[in-house]
Amino acid sequence: MKTKIRIVALATAAVAATALAAPAGAQQYRQELRHSVAPCQGSGPAVWINITGIEETRGTLRIQLYRGTRDDWLERGRWLNRIEVPARAGSMQVCMPTPAAGTYAIAIRHDLNGNGRTDMTQDGGGMSNNPSINIFNLGRPGVDRTRFAMGREVKSMTIRMRYM
Repeated sequence: MKTKIRIVALATAAVAATALAAPAGAQQYRQELRHSVAPCQGSGPAVWINITGIEETRGTLRIQLYRGTRDDWLERGRWLNRIEVPARAGSMQVCMPTPAAGTYAIAIRHDLNGNGRTDMTQDGGGMSNNPSINIFNLGRPGVDRTRFAMGREVKSMTIRMRYM
C-alpha cells in the first residue's frame, strides 16, 4: 500500500512540475499554418497584411510571426507561426493569426528561386513597421523598430518588400 501511495505521489509531482514548466497559454514555436482568411474575417486576434512591392510572380513568400522580444526576433526556430504562399507580382494580402494579445513582429522573405535559403543578391524581404534596411544592419533591424502591440482585434498593416 505504501508503494502504491508513493507512486501516486511521484506521478502527481511530475504532473505539477510539467504544469509549472509550461504555463497555460504558453506560446508554441514553429507552427506551420496553411493560409486562411478566416481569422481576419472574425474578431481576431490576427494581422491582415497587405504586402506591396512584390517584384516577380515566381518563388515563395514566407511570412513569419515572432514574439516581439530581443531573444526571439529573427532567431532561427524562434518564430511562432509561418505561412508560405506562392508569390504574385504587385500586391498580395495574407492573414496571420496571433496566439493571443501581446507584442509581436513579422518578417517576410521572397525566396525567388525556391531554394529555401536567403540569397542576399536576389531575394526580397520586408518587416513590420517597414524599417530601413541597409548595409549597416544587413537586413536585421532591431526588434524595437519592428514590433507592434496586438490586442484581440484584427489589425491591418502594410509591409513593403525590398530587393537588392
